[in-house]
Amino acid sequence: MHDVVVVGAGCAGMRAAIEAFDAGADVGVVSKLHPTRSHSGAAEGGINAALGNTAEDSPEKHAFDTVKGSDYLGDQDAIEIFTAEAPGDIYQLEHWGCVFSRNEEGKLAQRPFGAAGSPRTVFSADITGHVLVHVLYEQLMKRMAQGPMRVYEEYFAWKLVIEDGRCVGVVCWDLVRGGLELVAGKTVVLATGGAGRIFRATTNAYACTGDGMAMALRAGLPLKDMEFMQFHPTTLYPSGVLITEGCRGEGGYLINRDGERFMAKYAPNALELASRDVVSRSETTEIEAGRGINGSVLLDLRHLGAEKILTRLPGSRELAMTFAGVDPIYDPIPVRPGAHYHMGGVSTDNWGATEVEGLYAAGEVACVSVHGANRLGGNSLMETITFGRRAGRAAAELAATQRAPEPSDAALTDAQGELARLLGRTEGERPWKIRDELGSSMLENYGVFRYPDRMEKQLEILADLYQRYENVVVEDKGDVFNSDLTQAIELGYLLDLAWVMVQAGLARRESRGAHSRPSDFPERDDESFLKHSITRWVDDRPVLSYEEVRMTKWQPEVRSY
Repeated sequence: MHDVVVVGAGCAGMRAAIEAFDAGADVGVVSKLHPTRSHSGAAEGGINAALGNTAEDSPEKHAFDTVKGSDYLGDQDAIEIFTAEAPGDIYQLEHWGCVFSRNEEGKLAQRPFGAAGSPRTVFSADITGHVLVHVLYEQLMKRMAQGPMRVYEEYFAWKLVIEDGRCVGVVCWDLVRGGLELVAGKTVVLATGGAGRIFRATTNAYACTGDGMAMALRAGLPLKDMEFMQFHPTTLYPSGVLITEGCRGEGGYLINRDGERFMAKYAPNALELASRDVVSRSETTEIEAGRGINGSVLLDLRHLGAEKILTRLPGSRELAMTFAGVDPIYDPIPVRPGAHYHMGGVSTDNWGATEVEGLYAAGEVACVSVHGANRLGGNSLMETITFGRRAGRAAAELAATQRAPEPSDAALTDAQGELARLLGRTEGERPWKIRDELGSSMLENYGVFRYPDRMEKQLEILADLYQRYENVVVEDKGDVFNSDLTQAIELGYLLDLAWVMVQAGLARRESRGAHSRPSDFPERDDESFLKHSITRWVDDRPVLSYEEVRMTKWQPEVRSY
């Protein structure tokens, strides 16, 4: 038995594992991918901290921008902790070897990002997540050499093990050798990332299927603010690949088919650097009004010049050339909003602790909540580091006080029975067709704008998909790299979370942040809905309730950019 088992090996998971090890814990890291293949590596534009290297800044200014960006749904005590500790975490990463871009004075360079009152986004060109993942993996390997730490690479986490009100491990499928295994721990940290694959058009990797959220939900834990899915304004048309906000931070323009820089109509002060929800709605309005091109608008970088594009945005240029056949030095890039980041997740306190003793969560799987109804660009990478570190430390300290017995075989036996039933089915529907219909229908009925009739229709579609899922068949009966099996399990996760999202969205009768209801509730309603949605799984269905937002300094005001 490990002291701490971390499920997931992106930035949050590896940072939690490193911190737990440094606190003296025996650590096990479970990942369904090789750690450097984690989706954190796809983050491009940067990581936020109030260093003040480019202009005057402070953690308090960062906190206010985050509260305002959250449309006042973020918990302000968590946000203040987050912004106060961010600079120290940046310096730690730099000392570990993160090659951040620098300014003319040799200081860490900082670029402006949307809705930020100061340029505070530290970056490594436009491959920041890639750099962070590799540096953290290097630190992980260093500690593995010192021991005791083990990485269970290509282990698919399936079920949390909770005994006597305490989380004591996770049941996993060994992708390489086959078979189920219970990885036991005195404490468990969930760091499994988001659920963007609920939508057909998404920046998320195929692995982003909400595993940790769904496992926690089915184990009886509450999920918070699940209606809030952020749509990134600039995903490449038609592939959906992310084009970083750094393009706009460096001075890129958004234009419509007429060449008009249309953000002047929607956010006259911030223009392209308004918050992501504002820019995504503006783009969608332009496209629906017929001022787009084939369902997209254009991101124009030509005026930046070749040198700036080649030094600051080389990855974005390569993506545009590879996936759209466009060289942004000479031509604008076709972009449109795409599902990007889930503000909701497993409800935790400021140390990542859930309501189940011994279970923690950090990163996109968790909802602390520092993002509220809308995340600011650059805050997610910082959240993975700051709250990954805090969760790892808290989990290790709790484990040090425990004398937990080895978990029983009951959870493993139950899982083996369920697996036998799934693999024993010989007739039915393949998972891919249900998954494709889920993604297309969610994009149609629960996108940038939400309409009551479409949300009601989506609930009916989900009910039908659930019924079909009951008879899903796994054609591959083998043990080795059975992706047919894991995709069937992931489909179950996605269906659960889609139901939770649409139910919460239909019940939130207002427009706030990423949740926009233009036809029936176009305004924010603080009197009725300045509160977090809380969803629990009861009797095979999600049940919704609410809890108060924690406020410290800032009262809600009208957001304008």
